Amino acid sequence: MTEVVASEALLPARFPRAVLFDLDGTLLDSAPDFVATLNRMRHVRGLPSVPAEVVRPSVSRGSRAMLQAAFPEIDQAEREGWVPEFLSIYQDELGRHSQLFDGVAELLEALEPAGTVWGIVTNKPEYLAQLILPRLGWQGRCAVLLGGDTLPERKPHPMPLRIGCERMGVSVADCVYVGDDERDIIAARQAPMPSIAALWGYRMAEDDPVAWRADRMVEDVHALLTPANWPVAP
Repeated sequence: MTEVVASEALLPARFPRAVLFDLDGTLLDSAPDFVATLNRMRHVRGLPSVPAEVVRPSVSRGSRAMLQAAFPEIDQAEREGWVPEFLSIYQDELGRHSQLFDGVAELLEALEPAGTVWGIVTNKPEYLAQLILPRLGWQGRCAVLLGGDTLPERKPHPMPLRIGCERMGVSVADCVYVGDDERDIIAARQAPMPSIAALWGYRMAEDDPVAWRADRMVEDVHALLTPANWPVAP
């Protein structure tokens, strides 16, 4: 049964041996970069800015979902041709407006001295994800980074999570995956590894995190500073 965790400490425990995180919507509040990207595209086309709240829920769904949110009146086939433009502008905006979610820096600083290795598995193109690491000072801390185009499969397929564990030198059972989208939880369940649904991230109105069947649903990053709030392998 999925457990909902707020910020209350439970019983003493240890952090997991390894953690893999999603990036956008889990570690990084990157929505402002994407909003800036889409508004540059709209302004070039003589359109007014789109409000951040229109774009934010779709961020974890990727470029096509965000383009649909920002340009709902445009035919899907035409929007498909705009993806390269979107990625090019986003590369220019990347890191200019985004910031870590509150509590993420403290969480990583708690995991590392406890001996927990951590990495990132995202569906963002790898070259864009790689650009973020030095801007956050993570290039010597993140043990593995896999993008959506690194391997033949991407989430919700479990392959990236399994390869991430292999490259970190840990078993799948000793790792926990943390993500804010249903695809993250599906990938973890199929890996199989314990999972946490990051409720502080991005969700569409129709999303039902309870139905994802994560091992834990966590509302606040700070809750994960308590080792007992992490799921463990059976």
